[in-house]
Amino acid sequence: MSRNIRLAAGLSLPLLLALAACGASGGGTSAAKAPAGPVKGGTLTFAVNTEPSTCLDPHQSPADVAGLFTRPALDSLVSLDTEGRIHPWLATKWTVSSDQKTYTFTLREGVKFSDGALFDAAAVKANLDHIVNPATKSQLAAGYIEPYKGSEVVDPHTVKVHFNRPYSPFLSALATAYFGIESPRSLEQPQDALCKKVVGSGPFVIDEYVVQKGITYHRNPDYNWAPEGAGHTGAAYLDKLEIKVITEDSVRLGALTSGQVDGIASVPPVNVKQVQADPRLTIVTRQAPGGNYSYYPNTASGPFADKRVRQAFRDGIDFATIVNNLYFGAFQPAAGPISPSTDGYDKTLEGKAKYDPATANRLLDEAGWSAKDAQGYRTKDGKRLTIRWGLIKAAIREQRDTLAEQIQAEAKKIGFDVEFVAATVNDWIARYIKGDYDLMDFSWQRADGDALRNLFDSANIPSPAKFGQNAARLSDKEIDGWLSDALDTTDQAERAELYAKVQQRVTDEAAVFPVYVFNYLLGASKKTHGIGWEPQAYPTFYDAWVEQA
Repeated sequence: MSRNIRLAAGLSLPLLLALAACGASGGGTSAAKAPAGPVKGGTLTFAVNTEPSTCLDPHQSPADVAGLFTRPALDSLVSLDTEGRIHPWLATKWTVSSDQKTYTFTLREGVKFSDGALFDAAAVKANLDHIVNPATKSQLAAGYIEPYKGSEVVDPHTVKVHFNRPYSPFLSALATAYFGIESPRSLEQPQDALCKKVVGSGPFVIDEYVVQKGITYHRNPDYNWAPEGAGHTGAAYLDKLEIKVITEDSVRLGALTSGQVDGIASVPPVNVKQVQADPRLTIVTRQAPGGNYSYYPNTASGPFADKRVRQAFRDGIDFATIVNNLYFGAFQPAAGPISPSTDGYDKTLEGKAKYDPATANRLLDEAGWSAKDAQGYRTKDGKRLTIRWGLIKAAIREQRDTLAEQIQAEAKKIGFDVEFVAATVNDWIARYIKGDYDLMDFSWQRADGDALRNLFDSANIPSPAKFGQNAARLSDKEIDGWLSDALDTTDQAERAELYAKVQQRVTDEAAVFPVYVFNYLLGASKKTHGIGWEPQAYPTFYDAWVEQA
């Protein structure tokens, strides 16, 4: 789905269905005519396939579902529309200094958090300081604002945010739930308390979060500070919102088709046509911006330190065919490290990848992996060509385990022994920080081309001092330079040119094996309306409402 047809927040689901011609609207019964206007009251129940694992707080957690769970309760300083434009929210206006190192925000007056604390400049400073505080152990948000120097409270409704260097992606980062403004009172709690409940100024108030079960909310009756461009003003329509965790695909789908829930995340691709054909249901897709779901080879040590071995693995496996067969067209094979809906996407990479097992075998021979053992795996100096792949079962979604098994089988055909290393979240983090792996896999949703800096800047190589996202452990001075230059400019064309260079280089270096472009497949009852979208492609519920029986 190209950027110019991505869907606006606040539209009703039937209208979203009509617009989402990139795969959501075909094959189903046309939507019934919606009621004349929104209905107040009622409860919307939504089911998801994953949860934030060990922590709810988006200042700490890198999980996209942490953003989903906390966005109903947290507002941001600014909002981001589908065309990448920034709009006022808790900040009514802002200016950027000529050297692009200082952002000055004028804040909305009369806003209060659900615990009664007032929103002001001191609250903004407390939140940004909390994100970068080493004690917070932020695994995502802190990396978004790495050049952060500090915040200055000018007066109760004016705050200046200072950076050590020009930092053009700041506003788009602020628009995400990971920079949702939490009550300064709540930030005084220990970090584990914040992992269980966050307090914000949003349209909903969190009642309870139960691990492996879900989260419940009630409407904030005082809410009157929606972002510019929202579908309405004032309090949310819903009395209550409930998000359930149902990890099993068939059970989650059954909850939707039986009417136990009003909507679900991640409709199984094999069941998309079934949902489309049900006259009571509708399905909407939203393409996620940022890093595609990809495999990242450890370029610093192990077999993949040899570029030829990386190229052989990438070119000797028919990723596109495997993705198309497994996902029935719901997810498109990825051409590069970031998705087409991301600012700075390099379209020239499309069609460049070629399945070429003959070349892959030649490259492995050249790299010295020319012998084979009795099981058909390649060897070198008596050592098998083994790839250790860290998998966290609790985080598996979208049949990624089935996909991995198919990749494993294809890799064997060219002589790779792919070994899955099962681990808990804590074990995985320890291995990740030490670089004790050969392959890692994840998607990295972010509505800005600066996602490339998270993924490939050498400053983001994981270490005991920093939880970076450069899982490839790639260190390339030219890439670092291009990414640095992109921070210095607000010229979109110039940034796109720099980001294209990065995408081409990491592709040439085989520092990433792109797999598929993630599409959020949302299934819902046609009695559910107004579900919107966060910039990072997960649903929001401020404008949502349900028809009453």
